[in-house]
Amino acid sequence: MRHEDWDSVVDLMERVVGEDDLLPSVVSGVRTTVREVAGLAPADIAGHTRALLAAATRALAARRGPTETELSFVAELGHTRARQGVPIEAVLGAIHVAERAIWSRAREAAAVAGIEAHLLLDVRELYDDWAEAVRARLIQAHRAAGTGRATGAEDRDLTILRRLLEGGSAAALAAAEAGLPVAGGLWVLVARPDGGALEHALRDQPQALAGHLDGLLIGVLAQAPTARAARTGTVAGLAGPAEPEELGGVRRLALAALTAAEATRRSGVVHVADVAVLAALAERADLATVLTERHLVAWTALGAQAEPVALAVRAWLEDGRDVTAAAERLFVHPNTVRNRVQRFTDVTGIDPFDTFGALNAWWLCRVRLGSGGPG
Repeated sequence: MRHEDWDSVVDLMERVVGEDDLLPSVVSGVRTTVREVAGLAPADIAGHTRALLAAATRALAARRGPTETELSFVAELGHTRARQGVPIEAVLGAIHVAERAIWSRAREAAAVAGIEAHLLLDVRELYDDWAEAVRARLIQAHRAAGTGRATGAEDRDLTILRRLLEGGSAAALAAAEAGLPVAGGLWVLVARPDGGALEHALRDQPQALAGHLDGLLIGVLAQAPTARAARTGTVAGLAGPAEPEELGGVRRLALAALTAAEATRRSGVVHVADVAVLAALAERADLATVLTERHLVAWTALGAQAEPVALAVRAWLEDGRDVTAAAERLFVHPNTVRNRVQRFTDVTGIDPFDTFGALNAWWLCRVRLGSGGPG
């Protein structure tokens, strides 16, 4: 088949899959035809069907079989249906009913579009190969769950959470598996684990998944954190809402928000938009190196006073240029803060009273002291 012919059929399939009434029609047909799944929530069936359709369409467009990410999602679906007590025959039957409805609609659309039947048949053959691998993994996972070899609920949640935070197609499939509604986008919250009120609030929040990954407490939420989470006082970075495919980048933004919030001694849940400038600075290690190298001579000239000067300038700026507040924070006299700020200005040439000069001064001192420096 010529490339352009293949593309025309794939475009047709994408239009069919994207039709507003397709999923409701498929879900209704599945629940009516397959008695064992009639008790499942329509949103459950729709979410998994939508994810499988999206994965199949991507595979057809690339002329390939299922990826390991797609098969991992299928395995999770098999585990889920086994835990729900749905027999594997019913699961396969539901998929068959859905496939029949979708390809029937595709044939009708192809006839209207003037696409020859043999072109649609070629695409269907590739789909059948993709679906056969999917069925094999589904059966394997369902049987493993039925014999007690499936992972525990906590391990499963962490597995799904990792896939969500990968972004891309893995996240879209994981969101469907977790039952997270994505119509309004998803949020990512990052905090230091403390086993306290924030962690309990996240775990109790509806339509949320939370766990410890890479030394952090991370939550993926279907809505902004509840008032209970915001009232805990624990500092946390927040980013979103965004589509599941974008969650990899959203996680980085949430972590940058946490770092910026900690640097400025904020408490509670801090959205990255509220600390955008500081978050941007924290993300640019290359520019931090350039800034530091530019002022190496100044730090050398300050000698043993370099760290006390950096502490004073940073505290003074973070306290809104309030000399008294900075002095109390550092346990020194206000005049000491004034003198050290002036000394910094003299040796670096940076004017901390200027808007952009203040940004450079704060960043330079923060890098000098380390992101977790004292003060």
